[in-house]
Amino acid sequence: MPLVLVSFICGLIFGAGLLISGMTDTTKVLGFLDIFGAWDATLAFVMAGAVAVSSIGFVLARRRGPPVFAAQSLWPTRKDIDVPLVTGAALFGIGWGLVGLCPGPALVNLAGLSLPVIVFVAAMAVGMLGHDAWTRSRASARQTAQATVAAGGDG
Repeated sequence: MPLVLVSFICGLIFGAGLLISGMTDTTKVLGFLDIFGAWDATLAFVMAGAVAVSSIGFVLARRRGPPVFAAQSLWPTRKDIDVPLVTGAALFGIGWGLVGLCPGPALVNLAGLSLPVIVFVAAMAVGMLGHDAWTRSRASARQTAQATVAAGGDG
């Protein structure tokens, strides 16, 4: 089975899980985030269930041999907490708290063709593209600076 098809099937399962759990309902998500008001704890149980199931999956996956649809397993290697990680987490949390959507549920909600969701996804895409352009620009500037130093020039 081609990797694209496997990815598509996994995405469908993920989207169905988001719908069934209520994670695509912005009022339910905002109710979950309102810990000092009318807190709705149901999503805490959804998340706890997801962590439990995925933890079992990760344990089983680590015990297996090589993956079926890839050359090797790609497990995270970094364990440090740095500024980009904290900044990204903060931006994610702010976006989630303001709108009640994170990227997965937002993509699922695109099917409803709601203008606010379309604007949210477009803004999210622009942010991702902007981040990629900024990262490439910084890497290019670093390479130029290193080449200048290596050539013995000072600018």
